[in-house]
Amino acid sequence: MEKLYSCQASAAFGLEGLVSRELKQSGIQDVRTDNGCVRFSATAEELYLCNLRMHYSDRLYIVLASGICKSFEDLFQLVGSVNWPYFFSGNESIDISCKCTRSILMSTRDCQSISKKSIIEKIKKETGRKVFPESGPSLSVQISIRNDEAAVMLNVSGDALSRRGYRTWNGEAPLRETLAAALVSLSGWKPGQPLHDPCCGTGTILTEAALLAEGRAPGINRHFAMEDYLCFSGVDFRIIREEELSRSAPDRVRNISGSDINPEALELARRHIRQAGLNESIIPLEQIALQDLSVDKENGYFICNPPYGERLSDQKQCRALYHDLFLLKQRHPTWKLCAISSDPAFERSFGRRADRKRRLYNGRLECVYYIYY
Repeated sequence: MEKLYSCQASAAFGLEGLVSRELKQSGIQDVRTDNGCVRFSATAEELYLCNLRMHYSDRLYIVLASGICKSFEDLFQLVGSVNWPYFFSGNESIDISCKCTRSILMSTRDCQSISKKSIIEKIKKETGRKVFPESGPSLSVQISIRNDEAAVMLNVSGDALSRRGYRTWNGEAPLRETLAAALVSLSGWKPGQPLHDPCCGTGTILTEAALLAEGRAPGINRHFAMEDYLCFSGVDFRIIREEELSRSAPDRVRNISGSDINPEALELARRHIRQAGLNESIIPLEQIALQDLSVDKENGYFICNPPYGERLSDQKQCRALYHDLFLLKQRHPTWKLCAISSDPAFERSFGRRADRKRRLYNGRLECVYYIYY
């Protein structure tokens, strides 16, 4: 019987439900939603598939140990309770990150130092090894302490899952890929229906919509930390990746388009679409002002991340743009319009209350996703 790991998928506030749903769609049975994360159990192969497939999660972890820690000795003992020789050959670079919230232990630097010392002492005791060159790949360990409840976790994703690999240039207000995918899903849009981003910038919403439509795993072109870990050396990652790639259907990408007034942003959008392995010709982009935009289709979805006007000098212009979105919606009465903004005056500037609202975070900015039917 294959080994089951206790796992955790981190998620931005408001996206836990999407992460939970996606895990269940991947065949994971034991799924439990919590604040900021979703807990589940998975084999090594299932965990790798989740890394490949997850559109909305930030990172995946294996939970190695958990318990109450009110002193550094408690933390040293908890970290030392893990069977580190199972994960660690002795050559890896031990990379420890730490988050402390509302706990007695609040010094992240001290917690990192204590945790690394505990790992080294455990390896010495179990193997007799005395030299640790740390010349190999990184072993990424996360220590999370919240309300004195500590968790020792192994990061099996490495870099954030939002880093799909296609976006190498950013515009003025980049939208994280995981959030862009969530905006598309939360809108209610289904592949084949018209979708247009009237403020498309560097094309993240369009690219994520195309990946969702194609059914391609968003992480198919990147490397994951678990591929370097000793404990997963028996997993054939190449075969799993090839089988997953065969599931994509490029012919399902249609009726997706975008526009923006900025020609430089549009050029970046075209680059990102190409780098995502998508056919640039089937995602048309147009340089046009919002006031002049007209889409010759029915029953579509406008999905956008307009500027927020965080600086007072930009606020007036941004709020005028929000009203232009209202006029765009009026010109297209059969279309749904969805926009995310951190501006509390968005609805007033738009000219109408949203039919539905959802609180989300764009990085550290608290935002609202406004949906107009």
